[in-house]
Amino acid sequence: MLGIIVLILIGLLLIIAELIFVPGTTFVGVIGLLCTIIGIFLVFADYGNTAGYWTVGGTLVVTVAAIIYSFQSKSWDRFSLKSAIRSRVNDQDIYNFQVGEKGKTVSDLKPVGKAEIFGKIYEVRSKGDWIGAGQEIQVTKVDHKRIFVEPINN
Repeated sequence: MLGIIVLILIGLLLIIAELIFVPGTTFVGVIGLLCTIIGIFLVFADYGNTAGYWTVGGTLVVTVAAIIYSFQSKSWDRFSLKSAIRSRVNDQDIYNFQVGEKGKTVSDLKPVGKAEIFGKIYEVRSKGDWIGAGQEIQVTKVDHKRIFVEPINN
């Protein structure tokens, strides 16, 4: 019986770890859910329906109690993001650009990268082509703060 309880607790701890430490991966959470389900299944198989239902109820009570306690104790605050990024891409006044303006790539465009135009760095994009860093480019289109460029073939 101790092994089954440990299996269920490991499952619950993995689910909590998924929520706190590795959100979005789902691998740890799925393993935790499987451990919990296998533990509950073993209780049903070894000890009968009554013990199984008590185990399901106990697991739910422990899970809900852990969630309520964690929110009341503000333990989630240690893991929450407190700052925000307020900058935007190409927030400068790019509407002064004209088609045909020239610049130079600062990074590779794959198809998005950085280029220097008018002495400032902007995020630019090609029409799907790879353009190497340090290559001369020209503006072909400006659309909703997106700057489209193509290489200048000399």
